[in-house]
Amino acid sequence: VEGVRLAAELRPDVVLMDLRMPGGGGVEAIAAIVRRGLPCKVLVLTTYDTDADTLPAIEAGASGYLLKDAPPRELFAAVRDVAAGRTVLSPAVASRLVDRVRDPRPAAERNALSAREREVLALVAKGTPNREIARLLFISEATVKTHLTHLYAKLGVNDRAAAVATAYGRGILGPGQG
Repeated sequence: VEGVRLAAELRPDVVLMDLRMPGGGGVEAIAAIVRRGLPCKVLVLTTYDTDADTLPAIEAGASGYLLKDAPPRELFAAVRDVAAGRTVLSPAVASRLVDRVRDPRPAAERNALSAREREVLALVAKGTPNREIARLLFISEATVKTHLTHLYAKLGVNDRAAAVATAYGRGILGPGQG
């Protein structure tokens, strides 16, 4: 609320906006700036880069989205670019947006494990080696590795142990599956 009032009063070229602030959310503030027809551009500068944060901010009217760990040189360039009317996105955000355009299903649905991936994961949780997983599921060892690669990507992990831990944490694997 205060940020929107100041933007209306001071009329800056660019507003740097965090998404989570005391006294109100950044997405609501972005939408209010746009609704009021203020001429300033909004550059989101935040630590949050999940789909749940990124997309609503962009849909509300943000002209750019950078993470707070961006180097100062990149931040200064982003402010200049946004002021000039260009869109600026951190590489991670741009990549996710491209993925969303290519596959517009909700993130939970896009990242849902297939039945076969769940079978492979359950066997991994039991400590079963790839060769044995292949034999038990009547598939090649290369196919097991492909399933592992896919489920690692969907779970956002890099190895077997992290996949199992994440699966238990998310309730994908339950008691008796490991």
